[in-house]
Formats: sequence, C-alpha cells, structure tokens
Amino acid sequence: MSNISSNLKYLRKKKNLTQQQFADMLEIKRSLVGAYEEERAEPKYELLKKFALFFELSMDELINDKINDKWKPVAKADVGNVRVLSISVDSNDRENIELVPVKASAGYLNGYADPEFITELPKFHLPMFRQGTYRAFEINGDSMLPLQSGTIVVGEYLSNWNDIKSGDTYVIISKSEGIVYKRAGNKFKENKLLKLISDNTIYKPYSIPSEDILEIWRAKAYISTDFPEPSPEPTLETLTSMVSQMQKSLSGMKENQS
Repeated sequence: MSNISSNLKYLRKKKNLTQQQFADMLEIKRSLVGAYEEERAEPKYELLKKFALFFELSMDELINDKINDKWKPVAKADVGNVRVLSISVDSNDRENIELVPVKASAGYLNGYADPEFITELPKFHLPMFRQGTYRAFEINGDSMLPLQSGTIVVGEYLSNWNDIKSGDTYVIISKSEGIVYKRAGNKFKENKLLKLISDNTIYKPYSIPSEDILEIWRAKAYISTDFPEPSPEPTLETLTSMVSQMQKSLSGMKENQS
C-alpha cells in the first residue's frame, strides 16, 4: 500500500498549513485534501506531481516512503545527484509497467532518467500490481538458474535501499555491471559494498560499491515461456540415500529421547 495519505497530512502540518490553506495554494477543493488524507480517494498522476513539487520530493518518495520526523531521503548515486524516477502512464493516469528487453539494456543505462526513452519502451499492466511503481527486465545468461535466460522479471521500485533484505532477489542497475538479477547477500549500508549472489553456484558471489548503483527493483514476479520439467523418477541410488537419511533422523530422535 502507498503512504500518500499519511505523508500528505504530515507534510502539510510540517508547513503549519490548514487543509484550506493547502488547498488554496494547490488550487484544489479543501474536501479533496480531506479525502486524500483520510484515504477515501487517491490523487491523480498530475496532482501527485504538483504535490511532490510543492514538498520538494520525488513522486516515488511521496508515494512509497513513510515520511516522519525520523525519515531521511536516500540519495541514489548519479553524479552525486538525487535521482527522480521517470515513469509513463496510460490514458487513465495509471502507471505502466515498462519492459526493458535485453536489446534495450545498454540504452537503459543512459536513458533510465529520460522520460522520452521510458515512454518508447513496451508497456503492459498486471492486475495484481495496482499500487507502487513496477518495471520489467528481460534477464540474460544462466547465473540465476532455474530461471532461464529470456525470463522477464517484474520488479517494484525500491526508493529506500535500507529496505534491502539479505536473501531476497533484486534487479540491480549499476554503472559497472549494467542490469543484473541477483540475490542480496547483505543489508544495504551507505558507502559500503552490496554483496550479490547468483542462484547458480557455478558463479561466485561478488560485491559492488553503493555509489556504483543507479536503481534497485525488488523482484515481485516473473514471466517465462519455459515450463518446469517433471521430477525424474527416483533411481536406486536416490532411494538408498533417502532411506539412509531417514535412518539417521530416527537414530537422532532416539538419542534425544534417551
């Protein structure tokens, strides 16, 4: 769920504005401010942009971050500037899920902040993802088997890198590695290294500096034309191993009971 309602209320009070004063400054009805703050309605895309500009925030921070007295914006490394995410919307002001195919990966590193580049990417919607900002990336290579090369991973934009969880999978966009889909090996710490782990154990884990990272997307779903193969029938060797393991477990239980 988004944090729009609580953030608007907090930010308005922080500026010592009444709902009427805030509405007058944004040229909207006071009743709308009340509806937004009480979660009875959500502002449209264009109005969200006005709110973000008024409070000097990115739209992603306004929507997804929980802003309070302890909140601090997390700067995204981009020549020392805070990144504002470029998105596209449909005719109903709904955010699209843009698809970054492998052939567009190199261009994405240069055009990720360019609204025109983002608008030209293929777009789609998924009914289960109604809140938040999502983007889809076609993965390349076999470092994340059993997910095959060509699988499309749908990620939710992660504005606060402190929310990274060790063991979860992410699409990481960095200056040195480009677009990679990996498992996080540690929590994010500012000015520290982020360890990236492949599910395919042939590939060794490696780390990249936080200042090298441009974007992070938490993996939420994947789309693939490769269906899972049926489990092979057990061989005599695997059955023997299973029986041996069961015997060890039973022996361990008996020892604990004695």
